[in-house]
Amino acid sequence: MPRTFSGTVFSNHEGVALPENGCGITVGNFDGVHLGHREIVARLISSVRPLGLPSVALTFDPHPAELLHPSLARHFLTTTQRRAELLLSLGLDAVFVLTTTPELLNLSAEEFYSEVLCRCFHSAAIAEGEDFHFGRNRQGTLSDLKRWADRDSIELTAVSPVRISGTAVSSSRIRGLLEKGNVTDANELLVFPYRVEGQVEQGQRRGKELGFPTANLGSVYTLVPQDGVYAGVATIASGARYGAAIHVGKNLTFGAANKTIEVHLLGFSGDLYGQVLQVEFFQRIRATEKFEGVDALTKQLHADVAQIESLSQLNLEKPQAQRVSLSSASFSG
Repeated sequence: MPRTFSGTVFSNHEGVALPENGCGITVGNFDGVHLGHREIVARLISSVRPLGLPSVALTFDPHPAELLHPSLARHFLTTTQRRAELLLSLGLDAVFVLTTTPELLNLSAEEFYSEVLCRCFHSAAIAEGEDFHFGRNRQGTLSDLKRWADRDSIELTAVSPVRISGTAVSSSRIRGLLEKGNVTDANELLVFPYRVEGQVEQGQRRGKELGFPTANLGSVYTLVPQDGVYAGVATIASGARYGAAIHVGKNLTFGAANKTIEVHLLGFSGDLYGQVLQVEFFQRIRATEKFEGVDALTKQLHADVAQIESLSQLNLEKPQAQRVSLSSASFSG
């Protein structure tokens, strides 16, 4: 009896289902959606367009590493929905998110190829990076995939890594940059500036007392850059965008024990409690530090805001291009 695989499909269109008449497909975790992913998607779309078939991405939730190595704490660069939004913005017709199960992870490379890529998705074309691995224990290689695809008359496109400053772009490279606070270089590798989102929670209200009210973000499930003060842009629920001074870390001046993400929206007045705030990071301004008192802290906050206001890269009039009309549905096959 054939195995059944299920999950969620995201698309810009309603009623998208498994492509019974064939598709072009790329498989991966796509964490962060970087320039290497963009190149693979572009090559896939080019190869499948003459066939008149849809181009789709296949990814996984939860990330396989969460099941394979549950003891290793790891923060990812994107949530599942964010990955889907970013991938769809590159021109794909749909993003299929397969539910990761022990049974799925136990498939051999050939079983994954035959049961998922062929039986479920009727793949007519496949595009993958040269370092692509798949199947149980990542045993399958691009050479294996090419051998089976050639046998079944499926077009396979092998995509060389995109290199910036002589080094291949990868999710782990981006993660390392963010962990060092180097958001500027990380953004050079990403399709869109690095972003976190969270719900605005009640804070200590110290910022308001100092003349710099902040939105305190909670429920942030992705990687937060190294502690420091950053320039960025915050998008509120209405879609309005504001330049932002972002403080990540403990409030050392007041002896705070907990790490927080506090966002001061330039030129905004109003109540944000309970709203989901999207915060893009553009540049690290300085490290966190302990000031001698409130006056010294306030003086530095004025300097931080003045510096952030002067940054031309904070283009508030231009919404991010990945805004898509996203619909989702369950699938099984």
